[in-house]
Amino acid sequence: MQVLLCPPAYFDVVDEKNPYMSRKSSINRDNAQQQWDALRSALEDAGCEVETIDPVPGHEDMVFAANQVFIGFHAGIGKFIVPSRMVHASRQREVPYYLDWYRQRGFKVIDLDLHDDHLEGHGDLLWHPGGSRIYAGYGFRSTRGGVEKFREAMAKLEIPAVPLHLVDPYCYHLDTCFCPLNDEAVLIYPAAYAAQSLGVLRAFWKRIYELTADEAHKFMGNGIVINGRYLTPYVTPHLESMLGREGLAPVVIDTSEFEKSGGSLFCMKAFLP
Repeated sequence: MQVLLCPPAYFDVVDEKNPYMSRKSSINRDNAQQQWDALRSALEDAGCEVETIDPVPGHEDMVFAANQVFIGFHAGIGKFIVPSRMVHASRQREVPYYLDWYRQRGFKVIDLDLHDDHLEGHGDLLWHPGGSRIYAGYGFRSTRGGVEKFREAMAKLEIPAVPLHLVDPYCYHLDTCFCPLNDEAVLIYPAAYAAQSLGVLRAFWKRIYELTADEAHKFMGNGIVINGRYLTPYVTPHLESMLGREGLAPVVIDTSEFEKSGGSLFCMKAFLP
């Protein structure tokens, strides 16, 4: 398994893009680097080959490598990406650097004509394990229109996409309240979803584990499932019990510096096909 990371050389909090962010927050660069190094080591220990993209001065959120593109593989076209159109201009500036990185490595680009709509990569677009469908969150960052345009593009590849309406501003991306554990089980925070979307979501899973508000808002649903491990910034007995039922061992990795920007482990990586 290959995974893409971006070193946090220029990571900072300079504005307020979500409820976690405050201009009063100061980033401890040494701590941020140590936390990023710990994530890299944990991924390597779990059998991943880590690739990196060079950070760019003035792009303080580039460390969150999940958001700039959506990544997929299709038997007919091979590995592909769908570039994001991000809500905040400071984040949209990151997209061309990631686009170039993927292009240089042979990824086909599926460019959507999003106009005024937004789409935020793997922040809001998550694969079902095995690739049978894609779950597509909208409401805070990605728009319903952006998700529908994405859905139409994926339909041409015969990949269904399931729109999910998010309603909790602390769960502004789908990856904060939805984490597939395997093909049959998922970890969710139910209050993050509009009632109809929650009903739709439940139909796709045999086993659904529910995070509390406190667990979700501490990014425990923003974990990384890899080779029998669940990388998480915190663990509770409740979470540990749920993971144990699916044969997953929690591995705790401090992301306190990155949480000041409203992100954690899942946000910081992109798995490559």
